[in-house]
Amino acid sequence: MVQQPGEIAGLRPAVWSEMEDSAAPLAPGDRLRIDLLGDADGLSGIYVIGSDGRLSVAGIPPVDASGQSETGLAALLRERLVAAQIVRPLRNAVTVSLVESGGIAAAVSGAVFQPGAVRVGERSAETRVGLKEGMVRGDDNASRTVGAAIRNAGGVRPDADVAHVYLLRGGAYLALDLSGLASGAGTSDVMLTSGDRIVVPSRNCFDETLVRPGPLTAPGIRVYMSNLTRGANNNAGAAIGKESTSLPYGTRLLQALVSMNCVGGSYMTSDRRAVLISRNPLNGQSIVVERDVEKLIRMASRDDANPYLMPGDAIACYDSRWTNLSEALGMVSNLVNTATPAIIVSQVGK
Repeated sequence: MVQQPGEIAGLRPAVWSEMEDSAAPLAPGDRLRIDLLGDADGLSGIYVIGSDGRLSVAGIPPVDASGQSETGLAALLRERLVAAQIVRPLRNAVTVSLVESGGIAAAVSGAVFQPGAVRVGERSAETRVGLKEGMVRGDDNASRTVGAAIRNAGGVRPDADVAHVYLLRGGAYLALDLSGLASGAGTSDVMLTSGDRIVVPSRNCFDETLVRPGPLTAPGIRVYMSNLTRGANNNAGAAIGKESTSLPYGTRLLQALVSMNCVGGSYMTSDRRAVLISRNPLNGQSIVVERDVEKLIRMASRDDANPYLMPGDAIACYDSRWTNLSEALGMVSNLVNTATPAIIVSQVGK
């Protein structure tokens, strides 16, 4: 059953055309080209919408530009500038064209790994529009979408209801079916504007198809590992590098054990065990899973006992009792002499 989130209580349902525009609404950080017909005061030029969503033009009070379209902002500026007797009341007295869409802030909540405020559409100096090719008109910031915001919030959890994602803007909400985007079949994504909120409900059950890299999930996860009988001073001594702990999303426990050098070796390590420490995202409770590594390798129904890894999981690999005895003997021999281990072994045998 589809459960509507409490965040949409009191909001009116919006139609698709209200929020899915061919051009994204203007937002703080956007760069605009404003031209005034017959401009004698040099007011025409490049303007940037401020962090408060307002645009400042000399001679008139700041204008609320965030959420406006280019034509809507041009009409508003024309009205204010005509009233201030800065431009004549001609139809094309003011023109506004977008030069570059800036990054914006949005809030993502629900069944994502890192809920909270995210930034989408940020650009580096190398990807800024109009800096190399000269003056341009129009921009397409493909990173300022609902899907990009969800990825920046850590991606959807396996229990997410991607067929019923809610976009909240002002006093309205729009229900989005992003199941095609999650499966790779493709679907229409919605451009965001500053102040938008996204709610991803939970289905309260595990969906295996969401545990893989995709448009709504993170490409990789960070996992914490330990494979030592004795502590090491650095990762190199533990044979665990950056590639070992940064794994593709969709990696299972056994694959991670191979990556952290806990599989294979001599007979003395054949009964090695692994412990997975994870956290249930639905209730926040920690989960501890223990597996015999050798049995896990040989299981016919391996997938049933081989869980997927989630971001932030921790794995510890314990050596067998034979290796532990060997380590104990080695530590004693370093402190006493070579005859001592033989005595200990004799006592252990009794």
